[in-house]
Amino acid sequence: MASSSSSSNKFYHIRSNSLPSRPHPVIMQLEKDLHSLRASETTCATSSLASKLHSLQDLHECADTLLSLPLVQKAFTQKNGQRWVDELLDGTLRLLDMCSTAKNGLLQTKDALQELLSGMRRRKGGENALADEIRKYLSLRKSVKKAMKKAVSSLKSRKFESTSHVVDDEAATFVSLLMEVEAASSAVLGSVTCLITSSRRRSSSCKSPSIISKLMHQRTVALEMEKADLNELAKQDIALESLVSRRTSKVHDLIQVEQLQNNLNILESDIENLEDGLESLSRRLIKSRVSLLNILSN
Repeated sequence: MASSSSSSNKFYHIRSNSLPSRPHPVIMQLEKDLHSLRASETTCATSSLASKLHSLQDLHECADTLLSLPLVQKAFTQKNGQRWVDELLDGTLRLLDMCSTAKNGLLQTKDALQELLSGMRRRKGGENALADEIRKYLSLRKSVKKAMKKAVSSLKSRKFESTSHVVDDEAATFVSLLMEVEAASSAVLGSVTCLITSSRRRSSSCKSPSIISKLMHQRTVALEMEKADLNELAKQDIALESLVSRRTSKVHDLIQVEQLQNNLNILESDIENLEDGLESLSRRLIKSRVSLLNILSN
């Protein structure tokens, strides 16, 4: 019979026969944190992603505490222990690669955004100059998205190997939980790259801007974007494209330009929050690698 649990819960729910029936409080806390993260709303909104990145830091801090427990370190000295540590090290390296890719994409996007905002504040050269600044930004965004998609495609999806054949291996029990942490982290980082590339995720809350061409020909662009539930970057891309493509209104319409400028300023702040979250997560992942390497050296 097929399992009814979600795919995010399918990893390694195994407990060694030699372990006590009552799990350690750290294990219980880690499982609780994982459940809370999975239960949170799946969305590409920047505020939600920033919150999830913060939750990931807490999750990895708890995982580090697990690695420091004597019973865990002892388990990894047993048969197959080094193999499992190597598996976990590979996982942290992959997550660090994902963090680096996302940080680079956000940095390039922020640089392009700041250049556009600088041009909008100057407002020299009239309508044509502003239109040129917007087109330059959209061109840079297109380049960033292309580079990001190429980088993401080079990060091979991790294939989680079942530990069911080693139920008497104590280390496998802990590895199963730590790999769930990796899977949850990978999902959140994947949503961050979705935000940058404005690409489709499996969740209905993170939709592709495939409707952009349709929206561009509708008079109520803002209303339609709200219905489409696009992420913030995609919405501003559409608004900017709409602004430079309309022939019946002037680009320097002060009300529309000022509103757009306000939205872009908010977006810049949101991007910086995501950058901070990714940087903190990277440091936490490096600490996890050190903990794992220390286990190998002992």
